[in-house]
Amino acid sequence: MISFILIIVVSIFFTGIIIRTKSIASGRKGPGILQPMKDIFRLFKKGAVYSKTTSFIFQMAPSIYFASVIMAIMVIPFGQYKGIISFDGDFVFFAYVLGTGKFFSIISALDTGSSFEGMGASREALFSMFAEPAFFILMGSLALLTGHTSFQQIFASLHFGSYISYVLGVLATFVLVMISLVENSRMPFDDPKTHLELTMVHEVMILDNSGFDLGMILYATNLKFALYGALIANLFMGSFPLYLTIPIFFGIQIVYAISIGILESFMARFRMNHNAQYILALSSVTLLIFLGVLLVLGQFS
Repeated sequence: MISFILIIVVSIFFTGIIIRTKSIASGRKGPGILQPMKDIFRLFKKGAVYSKTTSFIFQMAPSIYFASVIMAIMVIPFGQYKGIISFDGDFVFFAYVLGTGKFFSIISALDTGSSFEGMGASREALFSMFAEPAFFILMGSLALLTGHTSFQQIFASLHFGSYISYVLGVLATFVLVMISLVENSRMPFDDPKTHLELTMVHEVMILDNSGFDLGMILYATNLKFALYGALIANLFMGSFPLYLTIPIFFGIQIVYAISIGILESFMARFRMNHNAQYILALSSVTLLIFLGVLLVLGQFS
């Protein structure tokens, strides 16, 4: 329950911190940190408009997408404290409940009958498919290292005590950050501010969504960012007492948001036809983590 509450709190500020960082980097004052949430609340007050070409799939997809993110948050632990849902192999449930939400958002875009939205849906499916092996190899490596298969037991048993383990922690953080950027369709894989349909991924998928439905989709993005930030924080919280883990959690989330803002300010977007190669390369990084785990366990001696 602690992680669920803290993730909800962080999600209120996360996107605002990213936008604020990008504004400062470009020499502008920019909007306030709470402005993105104000925009979302404004959408919550509006009714949704549905095209006559869409079916019930388009109408229910935003709710399922939002619910899938909430379910995934319930699995996330907080250091030594379990999430609302916790069981052996829960990281598999975590990945596929998010996959279920992604599936409904994809078929929702196809349901509109728009060739542009269908194009964005195919790209979203391709990028997610290439990012999935990296997540499972990473979690499988951590499960092998700790001897446990649930999020809470993995993170509670994870300790850094050698140079190799520190390298593993840095690589795992890098992989989770990259996966979060892929899953949320951010730079350098996608540009959330572009208006060129031929290069859009996520934004072109939600062109027909409006009002309350659009608000749920946008807020789900905030939650997914905070969710992956919580996973990164859990790598380093260990079994510290609560009065230390809460500041560590917020500190890592703030650094994570600022890092994304700096990345999007100074890094150019990848060419669209090279995106799949870069995402698939994450699996190579996770294989390095797997080999490092084998070294720590002495399997090569």
